[in-house]
Formats: sequence, structure tokens, C-alpha cells
Amino acid sequence: MSQSADQPLLSVQDLSVTFKLQDQTVRAVDGVSFHVKQGETLAIVGESGSGKSVSARAIMKLLPRTAEIGRDSRILFAGTRIDTHRDKQMLAIRGNRIAMIFQEPMSSLNPIYRIGSQLAETIMLHQRLTKKQALARALDLLKQVRIPEPEARLEQYPHQLSGGQRQRVMIAMAIANEQELLIADEPTTALDVTVQAEILKLIRQLQDDYRMGVILITHDLTIVEKVTDRVAVMRLGKIVETNTTPALFKAPRHGYTRKLIASEPHGMPDPIQPDAPILLKTDKLRVVYNLSWGGFFKRQTSELTAVNDIDVHVRRGETLGIVGESGSGKSTLGKAILRLVHNDGGTIAFEDDRLEKKTKAEMRPYRSHLQIVFQDPFSSLNPRLSVRDTIEEGLIVNGIGEGAKDRLARVRQALSDVGLDPNVLNRYPHEFSGGQRQRIAIARAVALQPEFILLDEPTSALDLSVQAQIIELLRGLQSRYGLTYLFISHDLKVVRALCHRIVVMSQGQVVEAGDTADVMDHPQQDYTRRLIRAAIEVQA
Repeated sequence: MSQSADQPLLSVQDLSVTFKLQDQTVRAVDGVSFHVKQGETLAIVGESGSGKSVSARAIMKLLPRTAEIGRDSRILFAGTRIDTHRDKQMLAIRGNRIAMIFQEPMSSLNPIYRIGSQLAETIMLHQRLTKKQALARALDLLKQVRIPEPEARLEQYPHQLSGGQRQRVMIAMAIANEQELLIADEPTTALDVTVQAEILKLIRQLQDDYRMGVILITHDLTIVEKVTDRVAVMRLGKIVETNTTPALFKAPRHGYTRKLIASEPHGMPDPIQPDAPILLKTDKLRVVYNLSWGGFFKRQTSELTAVNDIDVHVRRGETLGIVGESGSGKSTLGKAILRLVHNDGGTIAFEDDRLEKKTKAEMRPYRSHLQIVFQDPFSSLNPRLSVRDTIEEGLIVNGIGEGAKDRLARVRQALSDVGLDPNVLNRYPHEFSGGQRQRIAIARAVALQPEFILLDEPTSALDLSVQAQIIELLRGLQSRYGLTYLFISHDLKVVRALCHRIVVMSQGQVVEAGDTADVMDHPQQDYTRRLIRAAIEVQA
């Protein structure tokens, strides 16, 4: 439906959303109003828990049953009020005229269906295409979002893709029907800097081609400055400032906006002892996956070497950063080191112990010493366990604590360390924002006081101000307990602030390694230079 210049494509008026919990009522959104015109990009920014994602889900009528929209709230799309639509009416709008990219791709994709089937289903639901035509369109979409080996990916399941690849599948699904409005909730959270730039460019191109309106929900103000037309800043459920993007960044009026703009990772890691012993080491570590696709009579297979004869070492008290594009093998390397995925060759040594051939049972004594914080907090937290049970479970299993009272004190301290109110003990993961869930995951790991922590994109879901807090937290814990970190990230600003050394990976191989400052200030390889240039172009 064509819009006049004066009529917004979407108009949200006095939106309020409350959640009824067991012992209280929480107002997550409080009297919020904003609009989006055709061809315009509106950014909604703010810290975790500010109400950004709740506002977006209210537009799509995807709020849980415990949520209640205020009586005076109105949501109009293309001149029609949709907040009063029944579910059947919304089905004709969702995915067809309004699409949404969610923050956590693993929880949005069905784990029991292949990628091709899920994409084809979305296409066939709104377009009169055969299954064969829909699969051909799905393949074209995967090529558009630059997934490597797209033919093979159609036959794979979500768990077989990296976090960044899963997010690209979600973006392909969202743009499949050339919608009028795209709501992108942290669309580049799981993506490396080069793909961030490509995806944002793709969204902008589609917007220009179809005069599509875009709502970009993010905590990354540096991306907002590059790609949006207007900005609405949210804090504690309210919009505290709205302006055009250039005007807001040039002269922010509200103190909270000024604080957000000034927040970014800074500082350097504390130096390690020159004689610090090697805590963990790999020699020619190798991980190979067998891929297969095609029909029964034309089955094709290939080998994907995710980790190709890699040698790395980490000294006690050191932070080693692993950087590279999505699918480069970063996460696979980390999981192979902790024996969470198989290895097809090479050795893994933790202090004087060899781990590469140990069984699951033989690895159990090492689990309290070797901890991990995963990239996607929603899929790594048990939805049936409260915050207390989630963190205390590891203490109980590993026999840490002198009783229930001591364990409770440790749980409270861990929550306090990561910036969460200890009084959230009895709440569940679905009651938290993505950033808050990531902090719970970090608290679960640090509560055990391990010697080594694998941090797989631990700050990707966190806003800039909380990123800085987490970096300071990790530095403090490292200094206090002599912790050793393997830090996997695509955010080069965070890597510079936290890591002593970095390893740059591409297609399962190490292309460059060295001290963080040396590699980032004087990269020797074209691939490294391209990564750093992309980070500057997107984040500057």
C-alpha cells in the first residue's frame, strides 16, 4: 500500500507493556511513541533491559501471555490499526508485509528441520511457488547473504552452522518476501565486521529498491551513526530523546544519550609475568566435518576442514584472542580444545595432562578447571531452571561450597560481579533481555573460579557500556585469581582492550599471530588488513 509523504508507514502511539510476574508487575515499556516512514531507517537504541525488543515484539503481537498492552496504546500500519488484530489477521501480515530478524538465531530456527526446508516453507507460505521453485529461491537468498557453500547449507541443520551463519539464514528468511517493513533486532550481533558491513549494505539496498521501512534495534551506536536516518533513545522503558541521526550525534541533549555515545571498550590488559608457564597448548590440532547434499541418486559429499593443523598456546594469566570471519573455525577450535567436539588429529595439553584422547567420563574432573561461556546465552541456559539453580548447579556437581548457605553467597557474589541484582535469584531466563542472559552465563562460569575460561563472543549481546563493565570484570578476575582466557570475538575494539596476543584465522588456518598491538597496528597479511579496515569502516 503506497503511503503519502505525510503518512507514516508505521505509527506507534503511547505504547505501554506490563508483565505480570509471580510476586510483582513490571512495566517494561512506558508510554512510548515513534513512527517510521517508507524508505526510512529508525534506530531504537539503549542498554539491555531498556524495552527495545519488547516494543518490537508488541508491534508483531509476539509478546508472551504474561504481557499486557496498555489501554491507550495504538499501533497503526499503513493507516490500519493492527494492535487489535486477531491472530489470523496478523498471520497475513507477519512475514509477508512486516518481517522481523530476531537477536538469537538458534532459538528462532527449528532444530529438527533442514535450512532449505525452513526457508522454502517461509517462501511458500506467502508466494505461489512449488517446493522446487521455493528451494531455488532459498538458494538465491543464501547467495545474497554470502553463506559459503550455499548448496550444502540447504541440506544442513541449524546446529551445523556457526552463529554468524545462522544469523545470515535468519536475514535471508526475513527478506524472502520483499516486505514493506523490516524490524531488525540486533541483526549484526553474531556477525564478524566484514559481514556486518555487507549485511547492512544489503538491507540498505533492499530498502532503496522497495522503499522498505526499517526499524534497527541495537546497542551499537557506531553502526547506528553510519546507516540510520533517525534515532530514538530508550531508557527504563521510556524514550528519553529522539532526533535525526546527524543532529543526535553532533549535539545529544539528554545526559543518558551522552553517556551511551561516550561508552566504548578502552584500556589494555595487565601485563603477564615474563616467566609465566604455558597452561594450555595444542600441536597440529585438526577437526574435519563430512558434508553431504543432493537427492538419493545424486548424493554429493565433501570434507570441510574446520581446524587445519593449528598450533596455539596460552600462558597462565594470559588472554589469547582468536579473530576471523564467521565460519573461519574460531568456535570449533575453542570447542575442540575443551573436547566438546571431536578432533581428527593433533594433541591438546593442559599443564602436564594430555586431553585429546580422554573420554567424556575422563574429562569430568577437568570441567571445573576449564569453563566456557557460549555465544548464544538463550540456548545455553536451561529455561526450566531459575537463576539460582542455573549458577548453583555447577557448584553442587563439582562439590564447591561448604553447604547451601555458602553456595547461595557464592551465587549472589557472582551475580553482583557481572552487574546483576542478586535479588533476581528466583527469575527464569525468558524474563531477561539478551544482554542480561549473557551476564547470567558469565556468572555461571566465574562462580566456579576456574583456571581457564573459553569466552566465545561473550560481549556480542551486550551494549557498549556493559561491554566496558564486563571487560573490567574479566580483567579484575584475571588479576585476582590468575585466570587464563581464550577469547573468541569479531569485535576488534574489545579484543584490543582485553587480549595480550591474537591469532587471526581464515578457513580453518592461522594466517597471522602475534602481540595484539603489533598485529592490529602493523598487520602483515592482506586478510588481516581487510578485517581491520572493515572494523574501522563500520565502527568509525
